[in-house]
Amino acid sequence: MRLLLIEDETALRHSLKKQLEADGYRVDEAADGEDGLFQANEYPVDLAIVDLGLPKLSGLSVVEKLRANGKTLPILILTARGSWQDKVKGLEAGADDYLVKPFEYPELVARVKALLRRSLKAASDTLVLGPISLDFSAQQAKVDGVSVDLTTFEYRMLEYLVRERARVVSKQELSDYLYPHDEDRDSNVLEVLIGRLRRKLDPDGSLAPIETLRGRGYRFVIEPA
Repeated sequence: MRLLLIEDETALRHSLKKQLEADGYRVDEAADGEDGLFQANEYPVDLAIVDLGLPKLSGLSVVEKLRANGKTLPILILTARGSWQDKVKGLEAGADDYLVKPFEYPELVARVKALLRRSLKAASDTLVLGPISLDFSAQQAKVDGVSVDLTTFEYRMLEYLVRERARVVSKQELSDYLYPHDEDRDSNVLEVLIGRLRRKLDPDGSLAPIETLRGRGYRFVIEPA
């Protein structure tokens, strides 16, 4: 999963980024509201963690603008303000949950996992789609109960296609999701990864879980039972 962390406190931002990445998340960061809003609008993000007290553009404005732009990603707001009015304002702006500073990291990651489960419409950390199952906590895929040996990139690709399975995902979007935003990418590498993922999930070609739509992109076609 790819997270966007918008937090102006440098020490806290670096600490959360390090802990989240140790737990297997890909984390992009922004130190102010303007940069955070730009990244959330321009690149694929699974969830945003937004501090309310941001420079240049407040966290509340970031949330409002993202929702006004039609962005439906889960948003967890962080606030040093303890009043119920501030929490209500954040939720009414479109945030999905809030956490009051100071907080312990286990509580933050628990809320992140809950919001991601909700966005995936999964009741637990495991989502079953026909013979394929994904364990989001372990970052593990299985086919007919047998673990599939996926690289980090292959798993992230599969997880994103599963999350966005209601629509076609373009090559550009998938590339933006997998790679750092300032890194040059070769589209042929993406095609190789898709081919390799297909062979691992469906070695005999009977399942065909990933559909290619020429000139448009890819779509995961198996729905939960």
